[in-house]
Amino acid sequence: MSSLLNGNRVMALNQLDRITSVMELPEGYFYEQYIQEYLNEASPNWRRIRPFLYRCAELDKLDCLRGTVGLLMDNLVYAPLLFETAEDFFHDNKDEAAAILYECVAESETRQHSERLALCHYRLFSLRIRNHNQAENLHAATQFEIYIDRLEEMDQLDALKELANTYRSLKEWDRLEKIVDKMQPIAKALYFDIHNDRKIRKSPMKTGRPLFFYLAYSNLLRAEVNEGRGNYKQALQYTYAYADLSWVKETDEETLHWKNLFKEWAEANTYLNKLLSGELEILPHYVAYIEINQDELLFALLNIMKAANLFIFDVDDILLKFEEQITSYLEKQQTIGVYSDNVVNQYSLYLFYEIADYYLTRKKESIGFKYLIECLERSVIIKNKTDIFKCMVLFENNRILASSETATVYHNFMEEVYRNEKSHYALVNG
Repeated sequence: MSSLLNGNRVMALNQLDRITSVMELPEGYFYEQYIQEYLNEASPNWRRIRPFLYRCAELDKLDCLRGTVGLLMDNLVYAPLLFETAEDFFHDNKDEAAAILYECVAESETRQHSERLALCHYRLFSLRIRNHNQAENLHAATQFEIYIDRLEEMDQLDALKELANTYRSLKEWDRLEKIVDKMQPIAKALYFDIHNDRKIRKSPMKTGRPLFFYLAYSNLLRAEVNEGRGNYKQALQYTYAYADLSWVKETDEETLHWKNLFKEWAEANTYLNKLLSGELEILPHYVAYIEINQDELLFALLNIMKAANLFIFDVDDILLKFEEQITSYLEKQQTIGVYSDNVVNQYSLYLFYEIADYYLTRKKESIGFKYLIECLERSVIIKNKTDIFKCMVLFENNRILASSETATVYHNFMEEVYRNEKSHYALVNG
């Protein structure tokens, strides 16, 4: 204690924590002072700083974490050490702490054409798209996209898959097609190079899923691009392409798992594309399929409702059959297989819009406006301007049917949209 008080020795973190405990103060109580009086005054010492960063992350002392990292950023020697620490935080689900370190490392390496810089932006993208704000997700995706080519090819495949899923949920078909154009040739080259005994066989696999997945998934995404554009016949051809996986050589358990999923997706999407092409006789088979395959129910119901609105036929019996499941989507209680929460939320929104359109066309305004208001509310929450506009058009086309209560709820949402736009404009224009 004498050495510490006289300044002859720097206080170690465990000593500070023990002093804090003896004084019965909250953990980390003196961390701000520790940064100012010890870390800031001495030359940076990684052996002392590293455990302090982990402790700050553990206690969620993010301001302390940010302040400590700031002491190191003038020296590029610390960039790889901070990156390794950020990776530990990322894999331990300490998202905010990881983001702080990735941002600092990326800023320090802005002028470098390095893979580490690209990996920082990849991690930041992965962290940022975990929210439900679709406008922010689109911004995060476009910011990251320019760094894709700096990643190793194995990392590129997973990054392209995440980008594709983001653009897919946003219905950004042109952007999605561009990503698939990059992903498919990389996946094809890597997969067949491995099986042709080239050098790459010696490299460890670093992709999150079996390598064949990315090639098959490329065809699935091409099918979805064509579905989104209304080219259902062309979409069907790509669906047949990923249904046929006879070329896959592996037979391990994980490969078989994904092959079975692609087979299921192909069956569901074959029904979808035939139905939306006008082959209405397929509908009973489609309904029978989704009764057995509940993971496809949300997407199948959306497609059935789109077809019902497009070709004007009655599906009251189908809505009644799956009323319980539709209610669970309304109450946000549903998780679906391999699909992310963002995808489930987004496609629930699309389903509610189609159900609203269906009922309002039939002058069943009470239930129609119920689904329309739910769709509008979720669109406002995630700030999806396209869907907000679609809801506005559908409401205005049916305003005469709206009760005064429904009109008031709609007006309040429009006020919120106006405030959000006004705030965004002020932020952009300083």
